Amino acid sequence: MIDVLRTSAAALALALAGTAFAADDHHSLAQGDAKAGADKAATCVACHGPDGNSVNPEWPKIAGQSARYLEGSLAAYKSGDRKNALMAGQAMNLSEQDMKDLAAHYAAQTMTPGAGSESSIEVAEPLYRGGDTERGLPACLACHGPAGGGNAAAGWPAIGGQHATYLATALKAYRSGERNASASGQMMTAVAQDLTDAEIEALAGYIAGLQ
Repeated sequence: MIDVLRTSAAALALALAGTAFAADDHHSLAQGDAKAGADKAATCVACHGPDGNSVNPEWPKIAGQSARYLEGSLAAYKSGDRKNALMAGQAMNLSEQDMKDLAAHYAAQTMTPGAGSESSIEVAEPLYRGGDTERGLPACLACHGPAGGGNAAAGWPAIGGQHATYLATALKAYRSGERNASASGQMMTAVAQDLTDAEIEALAGYIAGLQ
């Protein structure tokens, strides 16, 4: 299955751009209440910061992320489709409305600029902007945009400005198949499977500086 996905990764990225996240949804797309979400976010602050900009580089910034992506992530943690003991515990008792409200709150915040790595540009920029046709790797910008802003309508996350440490960990989890329960996760596993450790570190450092 992964071999098929890898060889057609570029086509798959385009085909899934408007539908893959919908396949991951376990919830309706009604909007949440950002003010209510702010009131419910007290336990989130410890890891993600008061405005969704985590200080620990191992924990993702969630400020400014699309509500659709955030809500879907919380639902995946609650269902077990996405594995993380800490987040599973946090999501376990959230109602569908709680998830909508939290997503609306953090989507209304602004992500702080990241710290990119100048030394990563030579390796990472060609992969991010042009992919690698010999390995069937699509350009990262095909789904995440030239500045890493993602595609809110399709559910593709914003990654520009994210912590490099978190990005590298996520890519390695996709590469190993640890994070591929969803359709979009399977696509990312196909994309990441052929990336070397050096390429992952370079991409993470490069993406962290996009904005």
